[in-house]
Amino acid sequence: QVQLVESGGGLAQAGGSLRLSCAASGGTFSSYRMGWFRQAPGKEREFVASISWSRWSGGNTNYLDSVKGRFTISRDNAKNTVYLQMNSLKPEDTAVYYCAAARSGSTFGDYWGQGTQVTVSS
Repeated sequence: QVQLVESGGGLAQAGGSLRLSCAASGGTFSSYRMGWFRQAPGKEREFVASISWSRWSGGNTNYLDSVKGRFTISRDNAKNTVYLQMNSLKPEDTAVYYCAAARSGSTFGDYWGQGTQVTVSS
């Protein structure tokens, strides 16, 4: 059973930056694909970014089109932590951000963090 704890949310101005962290415990971190999702008020939860890990190819990443070039997902397997660096923030990035983990070959949905609020003011 994997436990995920997010931190780093808060209030930022448009154009500013925030860095989210997600600390994982209870599993073999390097074997999990890690991701970030977000849910704005009145909207469904949406995928933001994911990162897998292979000792041969390193971390392979995927992003929501609207965050490409602004957000960067990374992971530190030694610290069992995944990060989301968010730059050039926009008001439409305002949402609760959730960390997620998925076993190799599985889709996200089994393991979620509690969420952290990100609010971007214009």
